[in-house]
Amino acid sequence: MKAATSVTEQQTSFASRQLSLPPVLPGILLTAAIALAALTIRSLTGLAALSPLIVSIILGMAVRNLVSLPTAVDAGITFSLKRILRVGIVLLGLQVTAMQILSLGGAGLVMVALTLVSTFVAIRIVGRLMGVDRSLTDLIAAGTSVCGASAIIAANTVVRGREEHVAYAVACVTLFGSLAMLTYPLLAAPLGLDARGYGLWSGVTIHEVAQVVAASFQGGDVSGQFGTISKLARVVMLAPLIMTLALAMRSGSGEGARASAPMPWFVFGFIGMMLLNSAITIPADVTAKIVVLTNFLLAMALAAMGLQANIGKLRAEGWRPLALGAFGWLFIATFGLVMLRLFGF
Repeated sequence: MKAATSVTEQQTSFASRQLSLPPVLPGILLTAAIALAALTIRSLTGLAALSPLIVSIILGMAVRNLVSLPTAVDAGITFSLKRILRVGIVLLGLQVTAMQILSLGGAGLVMVALTLVSTFVAIRIVGRLMGVDRSLTDLIAAGTSVCGASAIIAANTVVRGREEHVAYAVACVTLFGSLAMLTYPLLAAPLGLDARGYGLWSGVTIHEVAQVVAASFQGGDVSGQFGTISKLARVVMLAPLIMTLALAMRSGSGEGARASAPMPWFVFGFIGMMLLNSAITIPADVTAKIVVLTNFLLAMALAAMGLQANIGKLRAEGWRPLALGAFGWLFIATFGLVMLRLFGF
């Protein structure tokens, strides 16, 4: 009798384990739903410059601050923020090839690198002088100098700032990148820029990829192509920037938590995907699907960021980070224009 009861209990226990859902599933479904909503909004509006990453963090913050969420979603939100984010960044490497980057030529690549490094360093210095939180300063610097929201969430794997820091940094690059997107087409003629020069200036200095595309193609196809390629060159430089940040924080002294920052090994996956895309020809329809998947995964990560951001704490950061974002925008625009003249574009 006892043996029969034991067998029954084992069967019941096995069945319950089989029927139980993974603890990360509720949160993953929530971030996926927000990401899908963001992609849908972008599709319905038809605005190419409306990044689903930005829409995702806005929707996530709205849900976080307007709805009482059950604790069951916490594990999945964390999973989206860490694991899914890394997969999205790795897949981002499939959107660029080495030949595209090399097509800029030596002068173009030097211009991209100098503008990126100078902007990042300048924002860090000014942020320290203004008394802005170090993590928030680094995130604004990464988003402004490299590629907007994607760079911010990638840098945060090392910087490990609060969710409010990420949200504030994304808000900065969204605001000032949008201003650049709207004003650059109006400045091309007064500045005497030809199609190639205007495209390079846009790609080297505007924050988000979508914003670069929207602004640069206002100058025609040639301008749009140079803008897109120079922007992709900045995206590629995300990998060495993140590794440099990690090494600097691990070797630094003073802040133990920052000094023990994890090494972002996933950036090697990013580089590997770029090399793979350079070595083989991926069909256009497959590439299009990969782009959608990459945007979806990164949008899930940004949704997770928004779901953990408190608007009250965001307001508490004050005006200084916003002023720092404005400085970064003006600096990269001016420095990029100087480089453009210096290299004769």
